[in-house]
Amino acid sequence: MKESYLGVTVSPLTYEGIIEEIRSRMSRHEQSTIIAVNPEKVMTAQKDPQVRDLINEATFQIADGVGILLASKLKKGTITSRVTGVDMMARLLKFASEENYPIYLYGAKKEVIGQAAANIVQQNPGIEIAGLTDGYEQDEEALVQRIQESGAKLLFVALGSPKQELWIRRNMDRLENVLVFQGVGGSLDVFSGNVKRAPSLFRKTGTEWFYRLCSDPKRIKRQLNLPRFLIKVLVADKSNESNRKEE
Repeated sequence: MKESYLGVTVSPLTYEGIIEEIRSRMSRHEQSTIIAVNPEKVMTAQKDPQVRDLINEATFQIADGVGILLASKLKKGTITSRVTGVDMMARLLKFASEENYPIYLYGAKKEVIGQAAANIVQQNPGIEIAGLTDGYEQDEEALVQRIQESGAKLLFVALGSPKQELWIRRNMDRLENVLVFQGVGGSLDVFSGNVKRAPSLFRKTGTEWFYRLCSDPKRIKRQLNLPRFLIKVLVADKSNESNRKEE
C-alpha cells in the first residue's frame, strides 16, 4: 500500500522490491516510471498541481529524502528506509547488466554524460549502452526516434525536475520499446565523478542533507523545507484524526 503525504503519494518498497516489480512488469511488456520524492518536492507540489500530478502518476515514487522516512515513522507508516535516486539508478544499471537490457542516457553536459557512460561501463562490465545524448539536443522528434530505434529498454533522463518528468510524460507513449523511465536529476554528475557524494557514514545515517549543508551553506533555504514539511504533516494528521472523531 502506498502512503500519502500532503496529497503526494510515496511507495514503501525497498530497492529490491522495486527491482522485482520492474522485472515482473517488463516480462509483461509494461512500462514503468520512477520519480524521487523528498520534502522539497512535496512542498513544491503544494503550490504546483502539475508537479503533484507528475509524482502521483508515476509507477514508483521513491522515498528519496530522510524527511519522508521521518514522516512515515510519525504516522506509523511502513517506509523503513530511503531509496535515493542515484542509488536506484545504480541498482537499475546492475539489473540491466545482469539481464542484458540495453540502456540509454539523455541529459547533462556533453563531457559529463561521456565520462558518466565510461564509468558506468567500467562499474558494470558487459552493460550495453544503446546510445547517449547530452541535454542540449534541440530536435526532440529526432531524439525520440533515435531512442526508439536504439533498442534501449531503460532510459535515464537527466534534465532536472520537473523538466525531465515532463519530457518523459510527453514522450513515453511514443517510446513503446522503452520499459523503464527514470528522471535522475544530477545523478550523471555523480557517475561522472564531477560531484562527490557524502561519505558513507552520512548516507547510512540519513544525514547526507547535513553534509551538503555544511559543504554549501547557501542550501539553508532549501533545507528549511524539511521542518516545514514535518510540521504540515503533523498538523494534517491531527486534523484528520479530529475529523474522524467528529464523525
